[in-house]
Amino acid sequence: MTPAPVILLAADLAAEQKSAEVTDWAARVGWLVGLALFVALIYWLMREGWKWRGTLQGDLPELLDAPEDLGAAKLTMSGRYHGSTTAGQWLDRIVAHGLGTRSRVELTLTDAGLDVVRPGAADFFVPVAALREARLDKGIAGKVLTEGGLLVVTWQHGERLIDSGFRSDRAAEHNEWVDVINSMINKKTETEGAR
Repeated sequence: MTPAPVILLAADLAAEQKSAEVTDWAARVGWLVGLALFVALIYWLMREGWKWRGTLQGDLPELLDAPEDLGAAKLTMSGRYHGSTTAGQWLDRIVAHGLGTRSRVELTLTDAGLDVVRPGAADFFVPVAALREARLDKGIAGKVLTEGGLLVVTWQHGERLIDSGFRSDRAAEHNEWVDVINSMINKKTETEGAR
């Protein structure tokens, strides 16, 4: 009926329309550079914290190398090494001498002790006299699994008791490892007590 208001409404809309805003590339690039610098700072702080932890654990003696003649293997296992902590304190990770580095692992248990071969990380050897306990657990610093999903071997290195966590590619092997290591420890204890 009255086309005049429609024409006025269209004219008002046309007057209010603006061209699309142009992207401010300088601001976007500035934000991206700032974000990248922030992420780099966080990674640098994490790396410095890792190095500082290694410095604090500098009293830990060098890891032992396996002897030339290990003897016959009682058990072997392929799997993953998940790290080492102070015994009984599953969140106190030990990073000195590469013990904090996760890796693949080949374990060999002999009458001489436990040989830990880690491709891409430092190998070490735990003499049978240093073994204290083996048990199944659910976690160690940085790795939590289902109950009994982790083989934890407690051993003495210098003045410190250490828990090292391993997970076999075949988790059913864990129980046998616990039994054999604990029986070796008990046999060693009985032999020393008989002297």
